[in-house]
Order: sequence, then C-alpha cells, then structure tokens
Amino acid sequence: MDLAFTPEEQHFREDIRTWVGANLPTELAHKVHNALELTRDDMQRWAKILGKKGWLGHAWPKEFGGPGWNAVQKHLFEEECALAGAPRVVPFGPVMVAPVIMAFGNAEQQRRFLPGIASGEVWWSQGYSEPGSGSDLASVKTRAERRGNTFVVNGQKTWTTLGQYGEWIFCLVRTSTEGKPQTGISFLLIDMKSPGVTVRPIVLLDGAAEVNEVFFDNVVVPAENLIGEENKGWTYAKHLLSHERTNIADVNRAKRELERLKRSAKREGVWKDTRFRDEIAKLEVDVVALEMLVLRVLAAEKSGKNSLDIAGLLKIRGSELQQRYSELMMLAAGPFALPLIREAMEAGWQGDFPGGEVANAPLASTFFNMRKTTIYGGSNEVQRNIVAQVVLG
Repeated sequence: MDLAFTPEEQHFREDIRTWVGANLPTELAHKVHNALELTRDDMQRWAKILGKKGWLGHAWPKEFGGPGWNAVQKHLFEEECALAGAPRVVPFGPVMVAPVIMAFGNAEQQRRFLPGIASGEVWWSQGYSEPGSGSDLASVKTRAERRGNTFVVNGQKTWTTLGQYGEWIFCLVRTSTEGKPQTGISFLLIDMKSPGVTVRPIVLLDGAAEVNEVFFDNVVVPAENLIGEENKGWTYAKHLLSHERTNIADVNRAKRELERLKRSAKREGVWKDTRFRDEIAKLEVDVVALEMLVLRVLAAEKSGKNSLDIAGLLKIRGSELQQRYSELMMLAAGPFALPLIREAMEAGWQGDFPGGEVANAPLASTFFNMRKTTIYGGSNEVQRNIVAQVVLG
C-alpha cells in the first residue's frame, strides 16, 4: 500500500490549486476561513462557478458530464478547495441524489434532472428524517398513494437542511405496509413548488433557521418522478447514505479548521499554555489518522482492490473531530466567545481585528451548530453498531 502521491498526481494538485486561486472570489474565501454565515447567493455563486467548469459534479463519470477523475484526483480536488476556503458544495444535488439517478433512474430522468444539478442552477433538498424517524429510517410514515399516473403524498419531513431554498426534494415515502418496513418504501422526486408543500423553519440556538419542517398535504406527484421500482426505495436510500456519510467525514475541512484553531490560540495568548497545546496536538494526530484512513481507501481503489466499506467509521471519526475543534476554539477565546448577538452580526459586526481577520463573534454559533454532527446522517451510536456487524463480523 503506497500512500504517497505520484508526480502526475502532484502536478494535478498544482493545476487545481492554480485554478481555484484564480476563480474563487476572495470575499467568499474570507467568509469560509472565518466561519461567517454564507447566504444562498454565496453558496449558489460558487456552485455555478464550478458548474461552468464542469466540476460541480467532480465525482461524476464522463458519461454523465463529469470529469471522470479517479478517486485520488477527486480527493485532491476536494482538499485544494477546502484549504483555499471555498464554500462547501451543498451535497444534496451533486453528491447525494445525482448518483442515485445515475444508478437507478431511467434515461429520461437522467436527461431531465442531471443537467440542472451539474450546472448548479437547481437547488435540491433531502426528505429523509421525520418526527420519530431519524436514524431508524425504515419507520418513515409519509405516505404516497398511487392513483393512476400519479402519487398523492401526505406527511411530514423534519430537519430538512436549507430546505427554505429547495426547488426539488428527494423523499423516502411509504407506498406499502405489507411485509418488513424496509420493503414498503419508495424513492420519489417532488417539485417543492407543488400545491400542498409547506416549508416551516426551525429556529436554532444561534437564531438561524438552517433546518426546516416540510409538510405534504395531498401533494400530487407524477409517477414518472419515481426512481426505480415501487417499494424498492430502501435499496436506493442505502446507496445514497454511503455518499452522505463519507461526505460528512470531510477530513479536508478538518485540516483547514485545525490551522484556524492554531491562529486563534496564538491570537488569544493560550498557545504558550502547554496543556492547551497538548490538546491541539492530540487533535492534529487524530486529523492525520483520519486522513491516513481516507488515503488507505484511495490506495485500495487505485490498485483495483475492493475499497474498504468504512463509510460509517469515517462518519464517526469525522463528526467527532468537528465537535472537538469547534470546542477548542471556544476554549481558546474564553469569555469572548460567549456573545452571540445575531442582529449585530447580520449588520456586519464580527469583532474584527485590524487587517481583516475576524475575531470571536462566530465561535458560539459554530460550536452550537456542530452539536448536530454526531446525530445526523445516522447517529454515531447506530454507526458503531453497523461497524461492529459489517467490519468486525
């Protein structure tokens, strides 16, 4: 197993770094490096820049309009974007539903939906979790009743991230109550402008409305929006979840935020505290270990061997690291991390230092927001059970 990058891969990295440096707007990089809130326009702006280059679907094969990169090239692209301060690609379209449409959708569905995802023009949302159906997705109750050439959908989804911006939503819906719960689920694409769709924000501790409730009241959906076969949606959902959990790990963002933590510790005068520096060192060791795990997967894929089935393990470690670096940043700032006056932040005050470096105003928001990472995408407790069964036997 060779974890070193070849000269060709290093050259590829340099090409990506040069392009990102020339095309990433500096104001977006400033926001990302300092954890400032990104607007819909910010996220869409970067998505469209990537889409114009053909790189929003950077993991897509050439037959569907992607660059056809191998696993190592995809990793290097993601790393260079993260380190440069590019906004994280909203994954619901290009990373999550697109692979499902490619693998299980028919040719007409691929022609209809993939171009809008690849260009960044169409915003997708995810309709999985429901009240009482989070990690236990097999218990979803949102009902889709077949009526001729349509489905009539009734029910509720919750924790729908950025659903207030959604134009389309992919949903797990119950189309049968016969047999095991998993056998009665279907995968449906729903236009969020349809009559009967209502989006209601959930205001979080930091005052933001990042997540939403989505209600379906007799929503009529054409049967042509069903992906694959009716009652086979559980298979497609599992395919999607492997992409989601790997995406959550996001070792590249952890490397960027580790450097931000070091800057913060030096700025706040705690870098000289040996015990605090020890905590940073332990975090860095774990970040490197996670990166090595990712590179092991890439090495296996590059050599043609079966890739390690460790999406759940990557999710566990990646999500825990996100919580640790956000907590250490709070500790570094001490009481100066406590104020969270949303009105002042929205008006432009961030507690900036001279020279444009942002101080501590966003830290509390980041800390609160990161509490979710060990729950969404399948709680870490559930993921540990899966790892024990699949990896350990």
